[in-house]
Amino acid sequence: MSTNKVSVEKDGHVLLIGMNRPEKRNALDLDMYWELATAYGRLHRDPDLRCGLLFAHGDHFTAGLDLVQWASVFSEGKLPDIPEDMIDPFGLDEDRRLSKPLVMAAQGICWTIGFEMLLTTDVRIAASDLRLAQIEVRRGIFPVGGATVRLFQEIGWGNAMRFLLTGDDMTAQEAYRLGLVQEVTEPGQQFDRALEMAHHISKQAPLGVQAVLRSARQTQVEGNKAALASLFPDIQPIMQSEDAAEGVKAFVERREAVFKGR
Repeated sequence: MSTNKVSVEKDGHVLLIGMNRPEKRNALDLDMYWELATAYGRLHRDPDLRCGLLFAHGDHFTAGLDLVQWASVFSEGKLPDIPEDMIDPFGLDEDRRLSKPLVMAAQGICWTIGFEMLLTTDVRIAASDLRLAQIEVRRGIFPVGGATVRLFQEIGWGNAMRFLLTGDDMTAQEAYRLGLVQEVTEPGQQFDRALEMAHHISKQAPLGVQAVLRSARQTQVEGNKAALASLFPDIQPIMQSEDAAEGVKAFVERREAVFKGR
């Protein structure tokens, strides 16, 4: 494991990405941001990596941004330019989103940017002690990591505004009821369950999995009409792949398919 502010470890076809500043409740400073961007870039580019797992060391996912460091970034009115080999972990550039699925395991406090990072992930496993909150309005600012765009798409306008406009905590049970998290575990078990889910995803056909993400995201950004028009053109090259042939062969032979991502 890395000794930096973000731990990075490969486990089969899964890349484990861990927030690793527990003594500061994993407050996200600029160093951690760039280390996350580097890890996301590795997951995005490496063809042997098929899924990521975002988690946090310690009792809490994150207390949010380290505002002392981020104040200067906010004052400039934009994120720093991100090198081509990195991917913004906030997902603010729709043209450069992470192409691989990302599972998240969350526990304890998950405030501000932690909540917004959850909204960029694809499957979320929460410990029962999870406390989500966008507390920016209690600090004199507003969320700029995507919550105002993504949260109401997931849980509806009124539900989103109820939390965005008050800064109130959301429990793991409420997050599950609203569909923000897919499973709730006992504290300490969220990582193992999320890793199990990430490995399960990584066994599926990588080209098909990534096509699912592209299609769903296209729907969010461009709408139903554009996404529906892309379905058959996008599946045509996949049908020529080795994995598509393997999927059919495995079906005929009544066995589990072994996909290679090509």
